[in-house]
Amino acid sequence: MTLNLSSKTIITGISVFIFLLYLLGVYWSFEPEQFDIKAEVTKDAQAQNVSPVVGYATTTALIRVTETLVNKPGGYLANDALPPSVFLDNIPAWEFGALEMIRDMALIMRQEFSRSQSQSMENANLKIAQPQLNINHRSWAMPSAENEYQKAVAALYAYRKELADVSSQSGQFYARADNLRDWLQEVTKRLGSYSQRLSASVGREQLNVDLAGDNVAQQSTRNASSLELKTSWWKIDDEFYEARGATWALLHFLKAIEIDFKDVLEKKNARVSLQQIIRELEASQETIWSPMILNGDGFGVLANHSLVMANYISRANAALIDLNDLLSQG
Repeated sequence: MTLNLSSKTIITGISVFIFLLYLLGVYWSFEPEQFDIKAEVTKDAQAQNVSPVVGYATTTALIRVTETLVNKPGGYLANDALPPSVFLDNIPAWEFGALEMIRDMALIMRQEFSRSQSQSMENANLKIAQPQLNINHRSWAMPSAENEYQKAVAALYAYRKELADVSSQSGQFYARADNLRDWLQEVTKRLGSYSQRLSASVGREQLNVDLAGDNVAQQSTRNASSLELKTSWWKIDDEFYEARGATWALLHFLKAIEIDFKDVLEKKNARVSLQQIIRELEASQETIWSPMILNGDGFGVLANHSLVMANYISRANAALIDLNDLLSQG
């Protein structure tokens, strides 16, 4: 049976619509570019007619990274329920990785960077911003995740304004070695987890070392003496892009830390160590030329993008641990 003209028109229209959705999905799947923290700090300070004070760069980095999460092409995609977003998984995974680093930084700013002692008062704006960032990242209505993140950004702008106001004492940022170490300890835990998850792309047997180093240590439930770790084939690209999003966000935070903690780093002769970590993370953001994340077997014929990413993350993490030890020295 032949189709009449009306049916052909409908089919053609549907085909064109699907193709346009596909192109839109491809466009939205491009990862955001890196931005220059120093340039952003200079631009914002000039716009506000203020001098960048200690903490201005780190707060600006947190603001810009969060804004990028919400305002990039397609906006925030993880909680979308309509096509083409609902069919995309790489960028939502990237968003979650970046969000985890944002949450860690916001918490440290609230608990450590903005407080002089454990008994000191919390900053009112950071007290608003940090919980807003912890809403379920897939929440799409009443409230939506992106609306809560935008409220957090508004509170961070208010905090940064307090920092730059020399006549106000309500906003402070304390660039001390102990504060920086607290954040680095959280970062190393994140990176260690990403390294393990990425390495599991090829599958391996791992001995249980959960209680190593303490012969009287206990845990709630007994685990096997060895574990078989292997990432599901369906989750390999998600794990990769989550790690890539996390390292993208971390890269900008470290560049801001280099500015705000300049004196601390130079006193410990540790600035070059931080710069090497930044270089490792920049390598993790190189362009992916393959149309898909390859999962070759170790020394097999095909590449394994997860293992390459794990290599950069492991090297950066080892350097972060060394930097943390260096900062703890007198």
